[in-house]
Amino acid sequence: MADQLARARLTKVLPRGMELSHFSVLNLLARKQEERTPAQLAKAFHVTRGAMTNTLGKLEVAGHIHIRPDWDDARRKFVSISPAGRQARDAALHAIAPVIGALATKIGTDRVRAILPVLRELRSELENED
Repeated sequence: MADQLARARLTKVLPRGMELSHFSVLNLLARKQEERTPAQLAKAFHVTRGAMTNTLGKLEVAGHIHIRPDWDDARRKFVSISPAGRQARDAALHAIAPVIGALATKIGTDRVRAILPVLRELRSELENED
């Protein structure tokens, strides 16, 4: 329930036309600063390749990513963030930062910091079961 409520609150403040899944992909590409294949992105987000292809199609139409063929293997593609995508990601971060900051302040930053290791361990355990 906490996940659903957090997603709903963040989605409300994202720039017009951006979904949380779009922001998530742009954020990963911006942080990693290297190309990824659609399959790698699907695996990273634990979604089907079809779902990732749909998200990437929307991001490409918006001009937020570049998709190029793999010159060594024509069956594979590579995805990178575009300058417009980096700007969209930065705008989204700017929009969600006050929401997250207000929640952290209300709950208490020390309490939020204390729960992060537990959440990371939970995520790690859930990923290991795949």
